Amino acid sequence: MNITVVRPGELGDAEIAAWRALQRADLLLDNPFLSPDFALAVDRYRDNVHVAVISSATGVVGVFPFQRQALGVGLPVGAGFNDAQGLVGAADLRVDAGELLRACGLAVWEFDHLLAGQFTEFHTERQRSPIIDLGGGFDDYVALIRSRSTSTYKTVAYRERKLGRDVGQIRHVFDSRDPGDLRALLSWKSAQYRETGQRDLFADPRFTELVERLHQEPGEGVRGALSMLYAGDQPIAGHFGLVSETVLCQWFPAYDKEFGRYSPGLVQHLGMAREAAERGVRHIHLGKSQATYKDFLANTETQVAEGRVSRPSVGATLHWAKSVPAGRIKDTLRKSDALRSGVRRARILRGRLSGGEK
Repeated sequence: MNITVVRPGELGDAEIAAWRALQRADLLLDNPFLSPDFALAVDRYRDNVHVAVISSATGVVGVFPFQRQALGVGLPVGAGFNDAQGLVGAADLRVDAGELLRACGLAVWEFDHLLAGQFTEFHTERQRSPIIDLGGGFDDYVALIRSRSTSTYKTVAYRERKLGRDVGQIRHVFDSRDPGDLRALLSWKSAQYRETGQRDLFADPRFTELVERLHQEPGEGVRGALSMLYAGDQPIAGHFGLVSETVLCQWFPAYDKEFGRYSPGLVQHLGMAREAAERGVRHIHLGKSQATYKDFLANTETQVAEGRVSRPSVGATLHWAKSVPAGRIKDTLRKSDALRSGVRRARILRGRLSGGEK
């Protein structure tokens, strides 16, 4: 087995085609955040994106997209706004984690949305990640959530009808190409971030440019899809996410708070699910954060993991020391010959870099 590391833009057509084929072979891997399209898009936003291409005598059998930072610290591509992370590989692919990190020039690889079946010995926490499963069609899906949450479903249906009466005829658009719609959605989302005390991703003009580019460019396998709910000509709610042939990933849902009493988020999501099912989408991933609306909408789930893969190295030792309390560092060093050795090597390296003798 051979591992070659390249920038996304250096991938050849055959390698990208093999990457797509590996995704299509497994619905969980066929996630837009694990696609070559996402890696290529983020590569224009961040200058540290790489892809490890794993090959055998039969051709490409796996790809591992990652970002490489100082001291060999690795992150998933699009860390901070990526909801699916890991290795895209054949079902029978077995890769030693240390060997993979070494080939990538990494001491550590941290993750927070790793597919739970991968690198299991390095997990520190697992969380459920809700999914709307449309494999049986939209009507079957609605019948299920209606029988499970009759009162909630009736309330949402009533509020949708009332929105139509009060404001204008209800209209769902699965893939709006209108830049004005995108600006409205991002404005609503920024306001939501500020009101809830979260970091506003769209305060960074470069990130806004990334989203705008994903919206404008068609994409061969994965593209940005802006789904909108209108009442008459009035935009009420929307969602911008990434969609492949079979999977739609929730990314940025938001609505105009002026119309909050009509449950616009749920109305929009149900309309989007209907439109997605008509286009052959089988799964809508809602993301791991917990929310009541996800409990109502989801009819299945997967698991994602947090943790870090590391191999013995100076970079891994320094990164570990930065991330744990001082008391724990001292206690762990007393018990670990390997960590003490790593700290000694780190001190020597620091001395050389600063011109000292120690």
